[in-house]
Amino acid sequence: MKFGLRGVFSSFTIMASMFTSSFAQTCSNYAFASNKIFNACNDLPVLNSFLHYTYNPSSKTLKIAYRHTNIGSSQWVAWAINPTSQGMAGSQAVVAFQQSNGKIKVYTSPVTSYYTRLQEGDLSFPVSDLSATYSNNEIIVFATLAIQNVSTNLNHVWQDGRVSNDAPMVHATSGDNIKSMGTLNVLSGQSRSALGAGSTKTKKRNIHGILNAISWGIMIPLGAIMARYVRVFKSVDPAWFYLHVTCQTSSYIIGVAGWATGIRLGSQSPGIQFTSHRIIGIILFCVATLQVIALLVRPKKDHKFRIYWNIYHHSLGYGIIILGIIDIFKGFDILQPENKWKKSYSGIIIVLAIVALLLEAYTWFVVLKRKKAAKSEKIMTNGRNGHNGYGVATNGRV
Repeated sequence: MKFGLRGVFSSFTIMASMFTSSFAQTCSNYAFASNKIFNACNDLPVLNSFLHYTYNPSSKTLKIAYRHTNIGSSQWVAWAINPTSQGMAGSQAVVAFQQSNGKIKVYTSPVTSYYTRLQEGDLSFPVSDLSATYSNNEIIVFATLAIQNVSTNLNHVWQDGRVSNDAPMVHATSGDNIKSMGTLNVLSGQSRSALGAGSTKTKKRNIHGILNAISWGIMIPLGAIMARYVRVFKSVDPAWFYLHVTCQTSSYIIGVAGWATGIRLGSQSPGIQFTSHRIIGIILFCVATLQVIALLVRPKKDHKFRIYWNIYHHSLGYGIIILGIIDIFKGFDILQPENKWKKSYSGIIIVLAIVALLLEAYTWFVVLKRKKAAKSEKIMTNGRNGHNGYGVATNGRV
């Protein structure tokens, strides 16, 4: 019986591994329907893409087949060489997509800006044997490139995007679409993804996100809770004020560091714009700065303008909390981290909201209780002073 179970388990394992390997997307085990053969290939790290190529050193020609799998019929794909630098601007692209009539359109497009619609045009080097196929949600672009004046250590870029009215639209500017670049040495076959080269920028994005989530998204709401609810406990007066100021000042300093990191990232990526996230971030910084300045001109409690300052201070404070949380979630949409990070932050915000609601209820309970006690004490005091509690003198009689 043991042997039987073991045999079944072994058979299942073998079948599972065969099933997995048969669906594994690698370039080395791919056979072209046209029986074309290439000397080398690379599994590109993002966007379900693969590059097959043969380089002829004597003629300095590069014969390529760029494959993009899991692509819909209303999407375009492109592969490009950038002769001058890494990145998209300045790259020389071959583009393909299926038109509304079912035919495949394939052409060359020199990319001059980050907001290109991939218009047709001649490249900086000759291209021949240009063709493309589309089947089973896979586009394959074939071409022969004469790269006499291009280094054999190529900067290459690959992309995909949406097609509308038989014209390519601008591709996404987040997630894998900003990671799809690398270098390829066509002589040695060695390739390097720009994910490694861009790790510093990725690290800066993560630092930017973490600093802002901690400051605007957690510490600012926590400081507001201290100011509104901790002050109810007379035993911690005026300690609550110093806790509030310390928390908000620290969060402002951390937030400014995160904001400056974001501005720096924006200046380093002129072609990638997250307009709403950027605008909210700038407004948030300006409003928070006004809040800090307001603290320096805070009137005394008995000043006639104190009530107006309180309205100003509270309005700006709640505005900062709302803007901060909105912008943090926009940042999650841009960075697209593992889902656990977004869930964790959402959980923290929910917990803070529940704590605030419970403390709000308790605050009203304490305030009403104190008012009732103060009213009773006033009645008793008036009674002892010769009044019946309704403002009528009793001449000592109750």
